[in-house]
Amino acid sequence: MVIKRRKWACAVAPLALLAATGCVNTSGAGANPTAVPTTSGARSTSLARVCAKPTPGPAKAPAGAVTVDPAVAGDLAAKTKSSPPHTTFWLRPGKHRLDPNRYAQVIPKKGDTYLGAPGAVLDGRKKNQYAFGGTARDVTIRYLTVRGFVAPHNEGVVNHDSADGWVIEHTTIQDNSGAGLMAGARQRVRASCLRGNGQYGMNAYKATGRISGLVVEGNEIVGNNTDDWERRRKGCGCTGGIKFWAVNGADVRGNWVHDNRGTGLWADTNNNDFRIEDNVLEANDGAALIYETSYNAVIRKNTIRRNNWVEGRKAADRGDSFPLATIYLSESGGEPRIKARTDKIEIYRNALENNWSGITLWENADRFCNSPANTSSGDCTLLVRDTDRCAKPAIATAPLFADCRWKTQRVDIHDNRFVLDTSVVTCVVKCDRMAMLANYGTYPDWSPYQGEGVAEAITTKQHNRWHDNVYIGPWKFVAHDPSRVLDFGQWQVTPYQQDAGSTLRARDGG
Repeated sequence: MVIKRRKWACAVAPLALLAATGCVNTSGAGANPTAVPTTSGARSTSLARVCAKPTPGPAKAPAGAVTVDPAVAGDLAAKTKSSPPHTTFWLRPGKHRLDPNRYAQVIPKKGDTYLGAPGAVLDGRKKNQYAFGGTARDVTIRYLTVRGFVAPHNEGVVNHDSADGWVIEHTTIQDNSGAGLMAGARQRVRASCLRGNGQYGMNAYKATGRISGLVVEGNEIVGNNTDDWERRRKGCGCTGGIKFWAVNGADVRGNWVHDNRGTGLWADTNNNDFRIEDNVLEANDGAALIYETSYNAVIRKNTIRRNNWVEGRKAADRGDSFPLATIYLSESGGEPRIKARTDKIEIYRNALENNWSGITLWENADRFCNSPANTSSGDCTLLVRDTDRCAKPAIATAPLFADCRWKTQRVDIHDNRFVLDTSVVTCVVKCDRMAMLANYGTYPDWSPYQGEGVAEAITTKQHNRWHDNVYIGPWKFVAHDPSRVLDFGQWQVTPYQQDAGSTLRARDGG
């Protein structure tokens, strides 16, 4: 995907399981952030601060557990290999090491559990690529710090092979290359710290099959993409706090996602049935949330503040007219034919404060199955199983004309609070936009979507609707294409007819 696209803060944990306290220094994001003020529909959300003081594990080995000695290099891998499935391992305090071979790793058996004592660290010493791998199901890791591994680009350190049913709780995964954590089906990641990893905090990707039933709850996801992959591979779309690929059913709730280089949360290519709620998304260099070529989601009751300042300002400085957004829906919408807990994308009761711009609904007229402009190369929509069918002349007729492209449709944006103080964001132009638009279709020469048809559809024909929102500050609105910049009155009347029941107080934002 191509998108034109600080140390850390403290607050109170939102869940009982996150009772740990503590705070780390912050710069750039502002010290000791306060709760976002509540409004009609929006509510204050606390922060899941779990990195500063991790919950300690058991100080003594549980009954029946195998004790792992940090003084013996490779002890954890060796004892895992020699023990039967469903064994519990207790790692003593200290720095645990694997053998120096870069491919040395722990290969759990089904149902194994790994518990770290207070101060237990599994350290890759910048020599080992992976910490835990293999295909065993239902593995549990708790109270352990995993650091210093050097997974390659797009690969991960923990659950390297995306096995199913893993549970990661009260675990710190930090200072690794690649992704700190991969994901499999029915994976649970709770009350953990994913910090300072080279590419992603977590890469929810499975090489074969789709991931379903993923839960990401009460974690702190901070400072990831330290290797700045978007700069190293321009337009790679391969960075952020968490990246989701082809996940069918995910609950992402109660997390603090902050100060990541790039996007905070990014769902890319044929994701479906997401609930993203009660999170705090703040001070990420890029968008707080991207939902791209995906379907059916509820985005509600999140606190979203001070995102997109770095990437937004870069785009403005180079004269880019695209409305770079803090919540960016790209070729994504509701689709009743795909089973989910909702048949639309609903964005409501969120509080957005002093971000670089607001919500953009975008559809690239040139991006569809088999188009060279489809950056998710080789992928097609979930409505067409045989990608080769999306070719001339059949693509120009029903049902393929509709089904061969991802559509930004059935998006319902309501009861949100949008606050913009340009003296806080320190911007003059291009940080104040809400948008719904597409480009003029030109490519390839056999495309049936050339011209303004897609722009007209996303603007007036695909049931995209803003209503009952509160705007504070000098907001502008973009419709149809980047050249149509509207004031609030123009946005509300024909032909756009948006934001019925909403209010705008332009001078209150500063």
